[in-house]
Amino acid sequence: MSVTVAAPTVEHHREPFGIGERRPRLSWKTTAPAGWAQNGYDLEVSRPTGVEVTHVDTSPDSVLVPWPSAPLASREAATVRVRVRGSDGETSPWSPPTTLETGLLDPGDWVGVPVTGDWPEDRESDDRRPPLVRRSFTAERPASARLYVTAHGMYEVELNGRRVGREALAPGWTVYRERLRYATYDVTAYLLDGDNAIGAWLGDGWYRGRMGWRGGFRNLFGDDVSLIAQLELRYADGRVQTIATDGSWRAAFGPIIATGNYDGEVYDAREEHDGWSSPGFDDTGWTPVRLTQRDPATLVAPTGPPVRCTDELAPVAVLDTPSGGTVLDFGQNLVGRVRIRVSGASGTVITLRTAEVMQEGEIYTRPLRSAKSRDIYTLRGSTTEAPEEWEPRFTFHGFRYVDVSGWPGDIREAVDNGDLVARVYHTDMERTGWFESSDPLVNRLHDNVVWGMRGNFVDIPTDCPQRDERVGWTGDLQVFAPTASFLYDCSGMLDSWLRDVAIEQLEDGTVPWYVPVIPAHHMWTPIRPGAVWGDVAVLTPWTLFERFGDRGLLERQYDSAKAWVDLMDRLAGDDHLWNEGFQLGDWLDPAAPPQDPADARTDRYLVATAYFAWSTHHLARTARELGKTDDAARYAALADAVRESFVAEYVTPDGRLTSDAQTAYALAIRFGLLPEHLVAPAGRRLAELVAEAGNRIATGFAGTPVVSDALSGTGHLDAAYDLLLERECPSWLYAVTQGATTVWERWDSLLPDGTVNPGTMTSFNHYALGAVADWLHRVVAGLAPAQPGYRRIAFRPQPGGGLTSARAEHETPYGRAAISWRLDGHALRVEVTVPTGATAIVQLPGEDAVEVGSGTHHFERVAVAATA
Repeated sequence: MSVTVAAPTVEHHREPFGIGERRPRLSWKTTAPAGWAQNGYDLEVSRPTGVEVTHVDTSPDSVLVPWPSAPLASREAATVRVRVRGSDGETSPWSPPTTLETGLLDPGDWVGVPVTGDWPEDRESDDRRPPLVRRSFTAERPASARLYVTAHGMYEVELNGRRVGREALAPGWTVYRERLRYATYDVTAYLLDGDNAIGAWLGDGWYRGRMGWRGGFRNLFGDDVSLIAQLELRYADGRVQTIATDGSWRAAFGPIIATGNYDGEVYDAREEHDGWSSPGFDDTGWTPVRLTQRDPATLVAPTGPPVRCTDELAPVAVLDTPSGGTVLDFGQNLVGRVRIRVSGASGTVITLRTAEVMQEGEIYTRPLRSAKSRDIYTLRGSTTEAPEEWEPRFTFHGFRYVDVSGWPGDIREAVDNGDLVARVYHTDMERTGWFESSDPLVNRLHDNVVWGMRGNFVDIPTDCPQRDERVGWTGDLQVFAPTASFLYDCSGMLDSWLRDVAIEQLEDGTVPWYVPVIPAHHMWTPIRPGAVWGDVAVLTPWTLFERFGDRGLLERQYDSAKAWVDLMDRLAGDDHLWNEGFQLGDWLDPAAPPQDPADARTDRYLVATAYFAWSTHHLARTARELGKTDDAARYAALADAVRESFVAEYVTPDGRLTSDAQTAYALAIRFGLLPEHLVAPAGRRLAELVAEAGNRIATGFAGTPVVSDALSGTGHLDAAYDLLLERECPSWLYAVTQGATTVWERWDSLLPDGTVNPGTMTSFNHYALGAVADWLHRVVAGLAPAQPGYRRIAFRPQPGGGLTSARAEHETPYGRAAISWRLDGHALRVEVTVPTGATAIVQLPGEDAVEVGSGTHHFERVAVAATA
C-alpha cells in the first residue's frame, strides 16, 4: 500500500520531552495517492503499564486528536504510533514511533529550592556581579538521569565540565510571579561512576536586570539571581538518587563582571575558574549559598521551543571609520551575539559595540537610547597556541554593524580566518512558509519580513530587539499574527504568551499595552484600555485557531477575550461608540510628527469603534465554534449594533467617511462595517486616495495590515499593486531601495538624505508594518486557509503589477500546501498541491471555483491579457 504516516507530533512541541500536558493531543501527516482520504485510524500507546491500541472506526481527524489513554504521571514516558485506514478499509503500516516524556507535573515533585551567592549587593546597581554555583556529589552510573532546571534570572548548566543543552536566555520571559518555565534534559550520558560535579552560570536577564526606557527599572521580579535545579538519577535496581539545589551548594564570583539585556556583557577571562564544573575541583574558597524563595506551584513546563542559535553569519566587509575605528558589516540586520576567537597578551581588552545603521561613516547609536549594547572581553592570555574563544551568555543585541576596538593583531586577517562571527538567536520555531515572485524587490521585502520576525520572536514577540525597550507589545503582535503563523510554527510560543496576556489582564478586562507588564515613566502607566492593542485578546486566538486548528487554545483564552469585549461595551455605552479616553489610533501614520506618532489622519475614535465591532464579531464566532450558543447570539447582536452606530457616526450619506483617509476606508471595508451599497463607493474612494498620494503609504499600525485587502477586495487590484510596488518614501519598497534588510518601525526611519529620523522611536527592526506579507501569501500568490487548520485551502491567485510569476508554500497541519503561477504570453498557468487530509477550492481570475482533493493539480487560463 502506498499510504505512509509520519511519526506523530505531540501538542505544539518540536521535541516532546519534559512536557507539561497530562493528556497531550496528537497529530500526524499522511502521504498517499491523490484523492485518498483517511476514514479511520488506530493509535498505539506503549506505557510502563502496557500497550494500548485505540481503534477509531470513522474519523478523518488527524490534527490535535484527543489523548487515547489514561492521564500521564510526572516523569512518565510513552511511545505512540499511528496507522490509518482509507474508505476501502485497507490499513497503512504503523508510523515510526514518537516517544514523549512528561516533566514534573505536581508542585510536590519539586525538592530543589533557589540558591544564590551569599554576599552583600547594591540592589540598584547595573553592575551586580552574578555568581557561579556548584556542587560535587558521588554517584554510580545510572540507568537514566534527568535534570529539571530553571532560575531567577538566566542560567546555563554544566555537568562534569560539559554544557547541558543548547538553549540561550533560558528560562525565557514570562509573568514570573505566576509562571516560571523550567526545562528538562536527559543527562544520562553526562554522569560518571564515582565523583561528579554540577554547576551553573547565572545572569540578571529580565528577572532583575534593568528593564524599560527613560532609565528603566531594576528588580522588577526579584533582586536575586538563583538556580533551581533537580538532578534525578535512576538505577537499574529501582533506586533514585536526587541532587537538588539546597544549602550544600557553594557559590563564587565568576569571570562575568556584569551582564544585562540592554547593556551587554563584561567578561574578564583572568577570573575564570579552571575545572569549576568538573569533579575534583577545590571549592573550599567558595562560600555557602543563600536560599531564596519560589512557590513550586508556579513552575511550568514549556509549550513551545526555546531560544537557540539558528544561524551564523560572517562579516561581508571591514570598514575603516573617519575616527580611526574599525567596523564589521555583517550585511544583515540580525539579533544575536558576536563570537570571537583571539590570541593576545593577558589583560588586553576588546570592546564590541553594536548598531543597526551607520551615519557619517561611524556606527550610529542614538536609536539605542540608553542601551549601551556593547560587550567587553579581557583576555586571559593563553599559555598555549590555542586561541581564546568567547561569546556573551546572557545578553542579545540587534545589529548589523559592530565597532571593534582593542583587537590584538590584524582584524582583516582574523575575519578571513572566521575569528569573528555573528550568531543569530531567536525562538527555535519550525519554518513553515515561503514566498517568491518575479520581482526581486518584493522578494527582498519578504525576506526583510522574515528577518524581522526572527529578530523579534525572542521568547516573546517583541517590538524591537536593540534599544532600551524590547517588550511584548500586544498591538504589534495582533496585526502581525497572520503573517507570523504562515512563516513559522509559532503556535506553542504564542500559546505561552497569550496565557500571560490573560494573567496580566486587569479585573475590569483591560489588556496591557505590552506583556509581561513592566512599569514605564510615560503614558503607559497606569494601564489604560486601547483599541488595536487590547484586541489581541480576541483576534490572535482566532488567528491561531484559523491557522493551526487549535480549538483548545480558543477555549482557554475565551474568558480573556470575553472580558475585553465586555469592557469595550461598557466604555462605549448605549450609543455603542468608543469615542472617549486615551487611544493610539493609527499609530505611526507617516503624516504624524516624529514625537507624536498617535497624531494620525484617521480619527482615533473611528479606529476604536471599528475594532470594537470587529472583535465583537470574532468573539461571536468564537462562542459559536465552542458551542456557547447564548454568547454567540448576544455578541453577534452587539456586533450588528456597533456596526450600525459606526455607520451613523462616521459614514456620510454619499459613502464618504468623516475621516477621509486611507485607514478609515480600509478598516470600514475590511471589517465589514458598511452597508452593501456603500462598499463599492468606499473602495473607489480608497483607490482615489492612494492615487492622490502618488501610491505612497498613508497608513500606520491600524491601516497598513488591511489597506491592500480593502483595495483588492473591492475590485481595485491594480491600486493595491501600485501601493505595493511604489519606491518613493513612504512605501514598503522605499526601505528596500535604501538597503534595509529588516522592516523598519517608521516608514522613514532612514530619511532620503541618508540620515536617521530624528524621532526617539526609530528602530530599524520592527515587524508590524511587515503585516503586508500576509496579503502577499493570500492574494499575490493565492494560498489561504478556508477552514481552520487548512483542512480546506483556498487557492485564489490574483496576478498584477507586472509580476510574471509568484509562488508560495506552507507546511500546514496536514502537510505541504503549495501554489505557483506564471504568466506565459496570454496564458496563466497554475499548479497547486493539496496535502493528504485536506481539500481545496481553486479559483482563477474571472473563472468559477473548482473543487479538488489531495494531490497536485494543473490549471490554465488562456486569453488573459498580460499586465504591463
